[in-house]
Amino acid sequence: MTTTVDSFSFRAVNAASHDVIRGTLEASDEAAVIDKLHAQGLVPLDIRPAVTSGLHREIRIGGRRRVRMKPLALFADQLSSLINAGLPLMRSVRVLVDQTDDAPLRAALVAVQHDVETGLSFSAALAKQPAAFPPLMVNLIRVGEAGGFLGDSLKMVADTYRADVELQDKLRAASTYPLVVLIIAMLAVVGMITFIVPIFESMFASMGGELPLPTKLLVITSHNMVWILPTMLVLATTAWIWWMRNHRTEKVRRITGPLVLRIPIFGRIARKTAVARFTRNLAMMLNAGVPLLHALSSVESTSNNWAMEQSIAQIQIAVRDGESMAAPMSRSMVCPPLVAQMVAVGEESGTLPQMLTKVAEMYEADVKSATDQLASVLEPILIVTVGIMIGSMVLSLYLPIFGLYSQLAAQ
Repeated sequence: MTTTVDSFSFRAVNAASHDVIRGTLEASDEAAVIDKLHAQGLVPLDIRPAVTSGLHREIRIGGRRRVRMKPLALFADQLSSLINAGLPLMRSVRVLVDQTDDAPLRAALVAVQHDVETGLSFSAALAKQPAAFPPLMVNLIRVGEAGGFLGDSLKMVADTYRADVELQDKLRAASTYPLVVLIIAMLAVVGMITFIVPIFESMFASMGGELPLPTKLLVITSHNMVWILPTMLVLATTAWIWWMRNHRTEKVRRITGPLVLRIPIFGRIARKTAVARFTRNLAMMLNAGVPLLHALSSVESTSNNWAMEQSIAQIQIAVRDGESMAAPMSRSMVCPPLVAQMVAVGEESGTLPQMLTKVAEMYEADVKSATDQLASVLEPILIVTVGIMIGSMVLSLYLPIFGLYSQLAAQ
């Protein structure tokens, strides 16, 4: 009798360092994976079969872009409406395959449709497309299938993702304006150094005399723009490509996650955003009847911050060991004390999902208010900064002319 060996993806905690580790192992079943992890000093948090089918590889390689949150929210909302209106699941999926404009989502839905037709459950078919459907969504749909309220589960997914999209749009709007202004200012500076400074240089040469130091620096920079500009473009392009390929890796996220939270002003907004996502998604899972440990495992990656994920992993360990959820939260450097206090009240009163929802609403309102204030504060700061940059260059160009006028006046 031959033993089948399968690949399993796992998420586990190092018992010594308490770091969360992700990876894959080959074993005959999940029990064998657990034994291997224990032998390595790891405490398993989540184990699931690794998807290696050709269809999965086609979607991952042929369309590397992940499905964005907005199309997912629209899909969940439309599917919920169709199912609640009495349409069969497969007919509803076919309708949405024809209607969706998002190419990665359409490709994933075609694969889901095929898998369901061959006998898989809807949630299992969704789980085979991890690039399109997050574990949080899959788990909620699995609960809805089991409990006979699939339409309501999809509605909860749609409402949660829609709130997340609004939060992301708010943050994106607050960061887009300063970024555009800075890019325009840099292009203006490069244009002046490349095209304007040489004109002034020829004029200075005909005037004679010694150029002031700021003007000399501008002239030297202008002479070297023939290699400075291509070098800057190559470095910027290389950095962008590297970032797009590596920013989701564990090694990079381990550095950028805590670093983002330490940035003045922006760090506070990032922390509140992570807390809002975590509490809203956890409240949604608990309202759907998902057990607490399973819910924590599902929402861990939704905060989109490595430091927050580590904090949630520590909460999982504490809850598994019999502690309350509020105790590890109060020890966390990521969760504010107010969150731990409200969770403690929710646990004591049996209203944890409601308390988590209130926390999410409170922090989402704080993020929206903070981003509005940030935009109003950044505008005058950027105007002054750009004015100083351009004004310094203009002043440097006119310094020799001022010097010439002073000499003529002295004569």
